[in-house]
Amino acid sequence: MQADLSMLSHCTLCPRHCGVDRLAGERGFCGAGGDIGVAHFGPHFGEEPPITGTKGSGNIFFSFCNLRCVFCQNYRIRHEGRGSPVTLEELVEMFFSLEAMGCHNINLVSPTPYVPFIGVAIREAKERGIGVPFLYNTNGYDSVDALRSLEGLVDIYLPDFKYWNPVIAGKLSGAAKQAPYQERARAAVMEMKRQVGDLVVENGIAGRGLMVRHLVLPGGLAGSRQIFTWIRDNLGEKTWIGLMSQYLPLHRSGEYPLLARKIRQEEYDDVVSFLIDNGFDNVFIQELDSAPLFVPDFDRKEPFGEQENGESR
Repeated sequence: MQADLSMLSHCTLCPRHCGVDRLAGERGFCGAGGDIGVAHFGPHFGEEPPITGTKGSGNIFFSFCNLRCVFCQNYRIRHEGRGSPVTLEELVEMFFSLEAMGCHNINLVSPTPYVPFIGVAIREAKERGIGVPFLYNTNGYDSVDALRSLEGLVDIYLPDFKYWNPVIAGKLSGAAKQAPYQERARAAVMEMKRQVGDLVVENGIAGRGLMVRHLVLPGGLAGSRQIFTWIRDNLGEKTWIGLMSQYLPLHRSGEYPLLARKIRQEEYDDVVSFLIDNGFDNVFIQELDSAPLFVPDFDRKEPFGEQENGESR
């Protein structure tokens, strides 16, 4: 089992196209090098109900990220790169360990910097008969070419669609001006939909397809209405949506006055009403008071305490 790492010698795995030689020890914006960084893996019960099920989603939290969200809940592993290097063989064994724990899927969290490794590891696991689907859980700032390399390997795509305004995306998440977040996220989500179609749920568990997540931000900064109008017109109102209310003013949020508070109930309810009015049938919502339950502490052996799923509406 060996990965074709040529994509890392002039890295263009994400829209930034840093072009660094990660195999020679260079590191681009995301900070990832020439190995696989993993911060934590285990059953996770904080995803949407078709993902979590009754036995949890088998989450693998990768180190580093190609965005720098000022409100990132996981900044210790995303920005600081906490975690340990693992081999391809160890990654595949994680897949089978999570399956043996009863997890309903293998949930690859922030996988973008590691696409060449992940493709080989999934193929190996499927050839060895793994029986659960693979889920690509991403911030939405993905390269279409990288996604195409995963066609036939990823079963479920779970992208964020974070922002509509490219200026806000640049200011709050460091998205590159030459590769605007909105433009790249639209292209990525369209490619994901082409590969796997709408989410298919049987006996309450997702087996294949696309679910789009969106985090409501204070003051309408995310451009929620514009995002869901685009989704309605380009993906259809049957698209499954995870509407997140879990924004908290963490990390560097205090540097931005509009971000220095939680979202208000009426701000979240306004987006819920917009989805209902526009015919979206498959929406999972959260209670605002559940937000602290979703904040992990990666200094602990078990970063997550008790968690609640989103509520179906």
